[in-house]
Amino acid sequence: MLKSTLIKATEAGAKELQRFFNGNFKISNKEGFNNLVTEADYASEKVIIETIKTTYPDHFILSEEAGEVEMDSEYKWIIDPIDGTVNFANGIPICCISIGLEHKGKMIMGAVYNPIMGEFFFAEKGYGATLNDKKISVSSNTEVAKSCLVTGFPYTYLDMPNGPLQVFERLIRKGIPVRRLGSAALDLCWVAAGRFDAFYEHSLNAWDSAAGFLIVEAAGGMVTDFAGNYYSPYQPHIVASNGKLHHQLLDVINNRIQL
Repeated sequence: MLKSTLIKATEAGAKELQRFFNGNFKISNKEGFNNLVTEADYASEKVIIETIKTTYPDHFILSEEAGEVEMDSEYKWIIDPIDGTVNFANGIPICCISIGLEHKGKMIMGAVYNPIMGEFFFAEKGYGATLNDKKISVSSNTEVAKSCLVTGFPYTYLDMPNGPLQVFERLIRKGIPVRRLGSAALDLCWVAAGRFDAFYEHSLNAWDSAAGFLIVEAAGGMVTDFAGNYYSPYQPHIVASNGKLHHQLLDVINNRIQL
């Protein structure tokens, strides 16, 4: 029942994304620069929460736009009604619905769906990861110098030591391709599918990564914070990789080695 509800809620949100995509809709700006929210975000969030609450009215909800809907429950649904909103608002088809399900503080299930590209990623802890019901796995590359990476940058850039621009510069000066697609949830899924060897970012929220990081792990990858500790979506730093080059990438990010 949990799995069917997750899939049903993800598909419901995706229908709203498709309904508004490349259409006319209201756009407003949240706190910070270029931090958009659209009419479609709210419509998607509404149907996702309604779908979950129909079956599980007592479950905890954490969603990007609605915030926390606190309930006394061991289950928490972590929702991004549209990840990649700037892409969506500009008609760029790299955007998705992302929903993770947590039980007693552990992520147990996740779904990420990009209906524009027709790609539905799913993972259940202990059962592997799939793309459109076909099993996926991470890449086999062992060297950062030969890798294809993906990252993102905070919209409000904080001039922190060893920040995102500094790490990015170190990598691209060595000729390493580093992409910036604008949807952390899809970045993670594309690592899980072996399209990228790794993803890293300095500042994410729980709804950005809750589903995607489980999908990477279920596909055989590794996900940690920048210190190499087990990843929690409630802290900002993330490195998700095929596992084979993970520690080398951590050394590069933390400026401990030169490529």
